[in-house]
Amino acid sequence: MRAYRTYTVIPKLPESLEDLRTIAYNLWWCWNPDAIELLRRVDRDLWEECAHNPVAVFGRVRQERWEHLAQDEGFRQHLERVLNAFREYISSKTTWFARTYPEAAKRKIAYFSFEYGLTEGLPIYAGGLGVLAGDHLKAASDMGVPLVGIGLLYQVGYFRQYLNADGWQQEAYAENDFHTLPVEPVMDDDGNQLSIHIPVDDHSLTALVWRVNVGRIPLYLMDTNTPENSPEDRQITYQLYAADMVMRIRQEVLLGIGGIQVLEALGVAAEAFHMNEGHAAFMAIERVRRAMSERKLTFPEAVEATRIANVFTTHTPVPAGHDRFLHQVSAGVE
Repeated sequence: MRAYRTYTVIPKLPESLEDLRTIAYNLWWCWNPDAIELLRRVDRDLWEECAHNPVAVFGRVRQERWEHLAQDEGFRQHLERVLNAFREYISSKTTWFARTYPEAAKRKIAYFSFEYGLTEGLPIYAGGLGVLAGDHLKAASDMGVPLVGIGLLYQVGYFRQYLNADGWQQEAYAENDFHTLPVEPVMDDDGNQLSIHIPVDDHSLTALVWRVNVGRIPLYLMDTNTPENSPEDRQITYQLYAADMVMRIRQEVLLGIGGIQVLEALGVAAEAFHMNEGHAAFMAIERVRRAMSERKLTFPEAVEATRIANVFTTHTPVPAGHDRFLHQVSAGVE
């Protein structure tokens, strides 16, 4: 049956509990034990069923439960305590970075990663590399480092393992519903969701931009599942670590080149560019291309001019941990 209209159902919280949304949509809660306990108290069974995703929990809580919590003085006091701690954390002017480098408060570092393991309630990671990236953002937030994260928002993140009736290990993939995740669309000046466009083959690839708040750190994620794209292009952000090499390299093009466009669209003038593994290598290539185009540098000059601001770290320092593409594998990027 054809769908004529799509609706997003937003739960109606009692006015006295509206600040729960503020907590739920900033992942600061996921490394704050008191905030975790507050969110768990909303409905302990749903907390487990929803993989510790408060946004999904809120959408399934019965209205009678909300009314009960609104009358629960202990719960309201708990919310006030957590909210005060969160506001104090966000507004603090005495972070390590602010104390150590006060003159660099407005300078920005762009951090590119293929996956981010921030919490099980946001399943866009597969393992250690993602957990490392997630911890990097959390630590940067705690220290006050002026970091901006760049990544991809996958329709299907990591899989869950189970045993079938014959005892064989199987994988189950659950599709993400972005409207029940702690992510928010980034809006442009016209009130539309911000999008970026990359020339691919004979057409333009469109990616929508979403934001995840990680304490003080904004994480911007790109999503190609939009009607403006062809069915093939919509698959680019469908699954983390696509097995098809053409699709994989297109994911990496989107991360690197698209990420630079996202920063430009947001007006973020980063002065350092951090690649978490080689998945973001096209970022360095795009910076060289722009230096040649905008500053009229030769290729060697552009490489020399941009490399000083590039940072690279590896999580898996063995050949098997790095993508290798044959010469005939092309992403079709102009």
